[in-house]
Amino acid sequence: MIVEQSKQIISEVNKAFIGRNDIVEKVLMTIYAGGHVLLEDCPGVGKTTLAIAFSHALGLSSKRIQFTPDTLPSDITGFTAFNRETNKFEYREGAANCQLLLADEINRTSPKTQSALLEVMEEHTITVDGETHVLPAPFICIATQNPLGSAGTQPLPQSQIDRFMVCLSIGYPTLENQMKIINAQRYNNPIEDIHTVTSAQNLLEVQNYLTSVRMTDSVLAYAIRLCEETRTHPLVELGISPRGVSALVKMARANAILRERNYVVPEDVQNVFLDVCAHRLALRPQARIEGMTAQAILQDILKKIKPTQTEG
Repeated sequence: MIVEQSKQIISEVNKAFIGRNDIVEKVLMTIYAGGHVLLEDCPGVGKTTLAIAFSHALGLSSKRIQFTPDTLPSDITGFTAFNRETNKFEYREGAANCQLLLADEINRTSPKTQSALLEVMEEHTITVDGETHVLPAPFICIATQNPLGSAGTQPLPQSQIDRFMVCLSIGYPTLENQMKIINAQRYNNPIEDIHTVTSAQNLLEVQNYLTSVRMTDSVLAYAIRLCEETRTHPLVELGISPRGVSALVKMARANAILRERNYVVPEDVQNVFLDVCAHRLALRPQARIEGMTAQAILQDILKKIKPTQTEG
């Protein structure tokens, strides 16, 4: 049932987001794993389209906020206002009061506004004037940012980057896919053709089922060894945190589900290792001098740390 539902969701999203089925799968896996997605790429490659397509296909309540330098924390969390008719203070909801939040250009706003998302993403709650409001479940944040250029941008602090389960880059489409995209937009917006194929309740059931996907101690140890290697690598200043290890395990389980298995194999860990871990690494200046990227370092670690015979 989960596999069939997943195929339907991917098929609907592909009506509007064409050419990168692997990206669609990984976003869906992150949603199944209960995580948040950071889409990092140049403008115009379909980041926002991807997020909106998912909100339509999943049947979730969604809101979108465009981060600008003058965006306030209260725009995200909401605020309390005095109602003259009732003589009481009432809570007015912000953009985060939904099931799927699309945070556009998250690095274009102030650090104070960025930090308003910390509690929202980790606890799925909002605290305003000492009163805590629980967000509807499931809650998913899909954020976008343009990594090119520094004018008017505020880089996300490491603590907030760590709260994104994966960081994905879409890249430019091929000539063939660009032709498909243009033709699909010829007469109408493809987003309007997307049908809702699941519900919030079904997603919650999948998230609960994820915990029952079997992972042997040897495969778990393999995932942990990969992450531990980043902490001692000479070119890495800050390695993968325990939260990162947990994210890697959850994504590996979600990858197994999409591959029609109820157990995790080392290939599941390897398939998501870069997406989960690359954005979490803080590299030493020496890495830049040597022209090494986080992805290249993680690739080297995958080659160095092999699963044992029992893990295979």
